[in-house]
Amino acid sequence: MYAIVNTGSKQYRVSEGDFINIEKIAGEAGDKVELDTIFVSDNGKIVSDPAKAAATKVVAEIVEQFKDKKVIVFKFKKRKNYQRKVGHRQQLTRVKIVSIGA
Repeated sequence: MYAIVNTGSKQYRVSEGDFINIEKIAGEAGDKVELDTIFVSDNGKIVSDPAKAAATKVVAEIVEQFKDKKVIVFKFKKRKNYQRKVGHRQQLTRVKIVSIGA
């Protein structure tokens, strides 16, 4: 059984026991959160109706809050003496999928 969940403007395919890194959500380690479901597949039985899929609960447990590796953004325009270097570290949350079901 797996589901497709929507969080942080991204979609993830999850099964029970999976660990995924998503954009930061509020909560501490050990808290349980419910993710928005848009598709469910249960051994060949597919539920893609948005109303029925949304009724299926996907419960996840927050494992940790952390920062991703640094991404360097470098802007440059030749012959204009323009250079800008900026670093960014995205805030992420690692969650474990506890259960999928009603």
